[in-house]
Amino acid sequence: MLNVQLTCKVGTGLEMLGRAARRWISTSFAEGPFVEAPRPWLFVGLGNPGQKFQGTRHNVGFEMIDAFAESEGISMDTVHCKALFGKGLVENTPVFLAKPQTYMNLSGESSGPLAAYYKLPLSRVLLAFDDMDLPCGVLRLQPKGGHGGHNGLKSVIYHFRGNSEFARLRIGIGRPPGQMDPKAFLLQKFNATARERIDAALKEGVEVLRHLISKGLAESSRRFNNEQKYKHCNL
Repeated sequence: MLNVQLTCKVGTGLEMLGRAARRWISTSFAEGPFVEAPRPWLFVGLGNPGQKFQGTRHNVGFEMIDAFAESEGISMDTVHCKALFGKGLVENTPVFLAKPQTYMNLSGESSGPLAAYYKLPLSRVLLAFDDMDLPCGVLRLQPKGGHGGHNGLKSVIYHFRGNSEFARLRIGIGRPPGQMDPKAFLLQKFNATARERIDAALKEGVEVLRHLISKGLAESSRRFNNEQKYKHCNL
């Protein structure tokens, strides 16, 4: 059984964790007494908790966070603000990783408090999520945008007080075939061909996030979106 530490409680526990988090950032990353620590990033993957949702199209945001955490040796073994949570140092920058456990339509109940707790501007928040408007396995990195009918994004924007100016890593899953109900499509697992494309996209996504941390959002968007421009696939 996963050994988790429950945090984000009110009162003394929250104050203690806040002090500990600030000490962790200020003492772990500063190179001297007058050197300002790099500003942290918060990466949030959207999905649904529970074994029955693992491997489904709607959970590729979770898979993206898992892939990045594994690549960087970050343990996702804490429950914090209704999310499975991990923290680490990547490119000399503190990074917080989260997978909200609220179910997709309530993702903002976790994402909003996490950003507020660590006092992060939305320019330092990125959401990874599934997108039916992109071909399967195609990625897009964007600095902002609307919700596009995605219920998880709707919830996050609501809990960010209507502000949608946070970065997104859109992970294409393709469109439902024929007259298939989109909701049923989202909760299906990938077939073998699509699974191979998604696995390749997750590996690319890890590199996208590393580049974002080291080079910034603008340069990373230009580089990776241009590389993906002519990438097409069908389910």
